[in-house]
Amino acid sequence: MTAAVKGLGGVFLYAEDPKKLADWYSRHFGLALMEWEPGSCYGLVFDSTDPDGTSAQTVFSLQKAKGPLGEGRPECMVNWRVADLEAFCAELEAAGIAVEKQEDCEYGSFAWIRDPEGHRVELYQPAVEPDSV
Repeated sequence: MTAAVKGLGGVFLYAEDPKKLADWYSRHFGLALMEWEPGSCYGLVFDSTDPDGTSAQTVFSLQKAKGPLGEGRPECMVNWRVADLEAFCAELEAAGIAVEKQEDCEYGSFAWIRDPEGHRVELYQPAVEPDSV
């Protein structure tokens, strides 16, 4: 494979009560989680460095689950940061790994696959900052 993961983009925990969970992480871990979406999403950003030495950021986010968590519900999703999402997805597809969905937003480009155990994996290419072009 020529495309590779650059670093960890984020960890997303799904919760039935994200506010209560944010308070717990604040109290017991000393994390100052910000309310990103009223009542449904709390998080923070850690400055980090990718294995290639590039400065980056890693997100820790608590998000409202779409329904009661239980067997078969995704309770956690790991977001992997990549340099070239299109090339990465092309290599995965060439290896027989289905890309379920791709989309762009203000933060960057995303794609989702499943690992061999059925866990949803998110791939993320950050948006290019205007002053870094």
